[in-house]
Amino acid sequence: MIDLTVQDEALSSAVDVARDRSIRVPTFKQMRDPSLIPDSVKSELKDVGLWDLDPRNLFRINWHNEPAAQGGGFGAVNFFELPPELTGTQARILVLEGKWFPTGAHKVGAAFGCLVPRLVTGQFDPATTKAVWPSTGNYCRGGAYDSNLLGCESIAILPEGMSRERFEWLEGVAGEIIKTPGSESNVKEIFDKCNELRASGEDLMIFNQFDEFGNYLWHYAVTGPAMAEVIEGALGPRDVFQGLTVTTGSAGTIGAGDYLKQAYPTSKIAAGEAVQCPTILYNGFGEHRIEGIGDKHIPWVHNVRNTDMAIGLDDEATISLIRLFNEPEGVSYLIDQGVKPDLIERLPLLGISGVGNMLAAIKFAKYYELGSSDVIVTVGTDSMEMYGSRLAELNDERGEYVKLDAAASYHRYLLGTAIDHVHELSYYDRKRIHNLKYYTWVEQQGKTFDEIQAQWYDPDYWTSIQALVDPIDELIEAFNDRVGLG
Repeated sequence: MIDLTVQDEALSSAVDVARDRSIRVPTFKQMRDPSLIPDSVKSELKDVGLWDLDPRNLFRINWHNEPAAQGGGFGAVNFFELPPELTGTQARILVLEGKWFPTGAHKVGAAFGCLVPRLVTGQFDPATTKAVWPSTGNYCRGGAYDSNLLGCESIAILPEGMSRERFEWLEGVAGEIIKTPGSESNVKEIFDKCNELRASGEDLMIFNQFDEFGNYLWHYAVTGPAMAEVIEGALGPRDVFQGLTVTTGSAGTIGAGDYLKQAYPTSKIAAGEAVQCPTILYNGFGEHRIEGIGDKHIPWVHNVRNTDMAIGLDDEATISLIRLFNEPEGVSYLIDQGVKPDLIERLPLLGISGVGNMLAAIKFAKYYELGSSDVIVTVGTDSMEMYGSRLAELNDERGEYVKLDAAASYHRYLLGTAIDHVHELSYYDRKRIHNLKYYTWVEQQGKTFDEIQAQWYDPDYWTSIQALVDPIDELIEAFNDRVGLG
């Protein structure tokens, strides 16, 4: 759970660091609604680039950033709608754009949700303690970025098989980078490295996104309302919001579904995963290429009892579609199929996991036979900005992407998307998935039997976490008052 016990001595040190570096910390309320951000901060941001290592960019950790690389303000939530000629379904699929966060991915917010409660309670002293960020990709980038802005040293841990762009970017931001064996599916190797660091005696704090409830809480409190804002703006008089579809990864983003179900009680939450590593679907294992959705376990922060559907995604579909959306012959073919140029320009806003989220939405729509009055929401976690090297590797491996390849990708993986590996979850299906947590978290990672039982049986377990937003905001405001920057 999230501990808000204040430790005075370390808190005084954290305040000193913030004062020396002119750091003000945004509240959850301000991240939900940027109109609450002080005008002085908005004015200062006019001279700050979106990815700059500047503490004022903490206030850009929200879904409302103007889509500009330099000096942008705040506006409506950035999203686009996928048309039937692309998806093969009449359902309206709305995609939130993660690119317009600092670092180009919304995981910078999840990392904020983990670090800041520890900072403003004095449980984390940025003057002496290193922040450790284990991840399969964007979360450790976000954690290293937040650490830099908040004045502390960081260690980024990620598999050696991740895209070259991630490592190149981290070299200028993280204090230290540790590469673990494998790629997407090798999460246990990351956990093992964390346990090794714990035993080293070094002064550090490990922010494991898979068991840090700040990850869940940030998405519940910030991503959920942003999705609701998009949904409300898009719904016509006869439209119905049907559900959220996202690949599970650390199970942070899917926490937004808990917020949406409270706002739209008839809606569903669908969890996507690679069929090459079908842990939720079949208690399975394996390796896959959908970067950023590590698996072979069920994250501790996944509220499985509230998940309605599991959707298996072929990683070859995601790889083929990033080529279709980003290679010249693919773009030309999409135009021939009637996809409008202004939408084609936005397709690179979908990184590999974003394409997976889109495919999950298409499968969801086809399974329930949804029509033009049905609305689904999903997320473009990051953009192709982090995967240019993958396109080059694919061209080296498979040859130049030509019109015949584009036709195959479009008809097989978009119009041909079917409802294979789609499973509605019964009560006992959900319980089976939840019980898989035992083997990772109780047997291996030190969680308790009582807590895994509480996650399933205690009706207040998850709502008590959701209720921490206001207490955390009060601690942030008190912290800022002590820093005294106005």
